[in-house]
Amino acid sequence: MKPIIGITMGDPAGVGPEIAVKAFKHEDIYEKCLPFVIGDREALLQANEFSNTGLSLREIQEPGEAKGEHGTLEYIDMRFLTPGSFEYKKVQKLTGEASFQYVVKGIELAMNGHLHAVVTGPINKEAINLAGHHYSGHTEIFGDYTNTKNYTMLLSGGALKVVHVTTHCSMREACERIKRERVLTVIKLAHEGLTLMGYEKPRIGVAGLNAHASENGLFGWEEEREISPAIIDAKALSIEVEGPVPPDTVFVKCQGGQYDVVVAMYHDQGHIPVKLAGFRLDISTNRYLSMSGVNTTLGLPIIRTSVDHGTAFGKAGEGRANEESLVDAIDMAIVMAKNKFGL
Repeated sequence: MKPIIGITMGDPAGVGPEIAVKAFKHEDIYEKCLPFVIGDREALLQANEFSNTGLSLREIQEPGEAKGEHGTLEYIDMRFLTPGSFEYKKVQKLTGEASFQYVVKGIELAMNGHLHAVVTGPINKEAINLAGHHYSGHTEIFGDYTNTKNYTMLLSGGALKVVHVTTHCSMREACERIKRERVLTVIKLAHEGLTLMGYEKPRIGVAGLNAHASENGLFGWEEEREISPAIIDAKALSIEVEGPVPPDTVFVKCQGGQYDVVVAMYHDQGHIPVKLAGFRLDISTNRYLSMSGVNTTLGLPIIRTSVDHGTAFGKAGEGRANEESLVDAIDMAIVMAKNKFGL
């Protein structure tokens, strides 16, 4: 049995519909799964036209109706959009509401066992908040709607995999959130997540928070009081983990093969190296030649992977968006679904 994969379209005003139709041009995706889109027909029609993908569109009412035929994009139409009801490149209440409800629908289908994984296209945080849904991102939506207390973001790009102790908050708040219990939870989630991805015994490197991992307390106390004790706790659980490792070298060591994943302390500490590894910009054309990278939420009762980029309003509706990250996210979801469900 092939995994059934539901792909939420993302904000219609961004590149989500475009990268969705472009991803469905990849024949190998159909060989490995039964994919379908949760979104709006109107946005998919427009993206199919300006991207010149030439796909046939087929509406389905539920995932079980998907046939998985290359050249046909199957979709569940949420019917939020009509011709002329939205504009590309703009934050809008309508598209914020639509993109939020695509995600909720995907979670509902996965929680009820109608699909094996949800893959999410990019949403705009300002737009969903404008629509009255006060979340800082996908990760928090999935945590709330699956009633999950302990979860974390895992980014994969190039040879790097990174999980985060904190994500969408100020730097001041991030420092306050770095506690022994939370660091240990994220180490355990990293171990469990990579096991689901096929790693027999994941090797985990834990980054320090401060410069040089505090240099034995010279530049801070978080390593001694919170991070190191969590690492000791994890080792007692037979998890293969090292640290705290100075942040300026831990990612180099991971990329070189010493670790399978790095536990980062805050958002940019983890995001910057992953995007350096997976993104490549051609400044002469202002196009991304590479946008590889996957965002996976660990700790949920369902599988969720995502693109590792935003709505890219600047290029929306123009046919020049890169679908590579979405294809990577679908591939990751397939691997995790096969391991979880024994497919």
